[in-house]
Amino acid sequence: MSVQLVIVILYICLLFAISFWVKHRADRGSTEYLFAGRKLGSWLIAVNITGLAVGAASTVGVAENAFNVGMAAGWYNGAWAAGAVVMGLFAAGKLRAMKVSTIPEFFEYYYDTKGRLVCAVGLIIIMCVITSLQYLAGGAILSSLLPNVFSFQGGMLTSAVVFIGITLIGGLWSSGLANVVSVLLIYGGILFSCIMAVSNIGGMDALVAKLPKADVLMDPFGGVPLAIIIGWFIVMITQAITAQGPVQIACGAKDAKTARNGFVLGGLLMFPVGFLSALLGLCSKVSFPDIAATMALPKIVMSLDPLTSGVTLAALWAADVSTACTILLGAGTLFSQDVYKRFIDPQVTDSKFVKVNRLSVFVIGLLTLWFAFNAVGIVKTMVAGLSMTTALTCVFFFTVFAPGLCRRSSAFWTTVAGLLCIVIWEFVPALHVLQHVIYFEWLVCVAVFLAVAVLDKEKIKEVELRSDEQE
Repeated sequence: MSVQLVIVILYICLLFAISFWVKHRADRGSTEYLFAGRKLGSWLIAVNITGLAVGAASTVGVAENAFNVGMAAGWYNGAWAAGAVVMGLFAAGKLRAMKVSTIPEFFEYYYDTKGRLVCAVGLIIIMCVITSLQYLAGGAILSSLLPNVFSFQGGMLTSAVVFIGITLIGGLWSSGLANVVSVLLIYGGILFSCIMAVSNIGGMDALVAKLPKADVLMDPFGGVPLAIIIGWFIVMITQAITAQGPVQIACGAKDAKTARNGFVLGGLLMFPVGFLSALLGLCSKVSFPDIAATMALPKIVMSLDPLTSGVTLAALWAADVSTACTILLGAGTLFSQDVYKRFIDPQVTDSKFVKVNRLSVFVIGLLTLWFAFNAVGIVKTMVAGLSMTTALTCVFFFTVFAPGLCRRSSAFWTTVAGLLCIVIWEFVPALHVLQHVIYFEWLVCVAVFLAVAVLDKEKIKEVELRSDEQE
């Protein structure tokens, strides 16, 4: 048995050990299962949001992009870091202090039922698509780095068992504590791999000397148009505020201040990973110039000694696990809270509701695995889906900072407009002069929100915050 496989097996065993260790907490009730009893401290918030952000796209995907465009690819993670900081400074504390636990619930509380329903459906679709991507990434990582052990489909199934299993068992407690292990592993594996890979080439000066067009590839702003980088920032800031993953983490904080500080700290934690992954992509370009860009990170990792490559393999997969578990839990929460409890069984007991939550995670996990096996163009769909959160973020900001412009129908019509923007963008190529769909989304959503403010005269209720003593 190879060293790499032993390390992966030990990591899986550790994750399940953590899950069973915290299961008794998750069994106490839905608040414990979904929101860790609202007891997460700043550091657990920080590692949770870092684990959510640093997935396969932030490691393998960034290295692949860097193989072609250089260090500028690292700004993908920089954008996520900015999203976490903005969420912390302007939204995390407010979400924690509001009498809501999901964005659809927020929509109904301040707007209307149809706004909640359309928001819930849209977010569930987004979360399912992104979860499917994590299965694909997990299969790609395991099959690329351990081809004698895992086929692509076998890697996907193994990933699914781990993702669904630890989320099903321990909820946010399980996901949160597992992220402590995952983030440590991600940093240790990628940082040590960077040191070893650069050392094998002969140092940074040798790397620069061997790179074609080194002045462009080593320039953090050289290989990607500025409009695209700005687009990444707008997308990530937008989704960090209203996607259920970050919202669920914020609602798990023990108070508003903890939520705010945890997200800011998480932004600082996740920032370097993108540029470290980009550096590995450039090392791969020097060491293996003729490979496909998709193999940039797997190839350079497996060229290192067995212990280093094994730890880094586990780190790359840990990045996928940490993202998938939080997203899967978020998708289950949206269905159980905003569909089942709201429209199917409003009087459900808390003990039964915990079972409903676990069943939701299990069914959505299997459904998204089926999506992954039949996926076509899922990465493109993911970017479009994240952009759709523009409507939700637009509504949230107006509600919190300009409630005088908010009307009862604002959430519904703005969300519908956001959904339609994705469709229009796909079928009207002339709009692509804007470089990224996120620019189109923001222009349309703000315009629709302001138009509703003029046409609809029924204002929303005042935004209410609760103190920690009211919980």
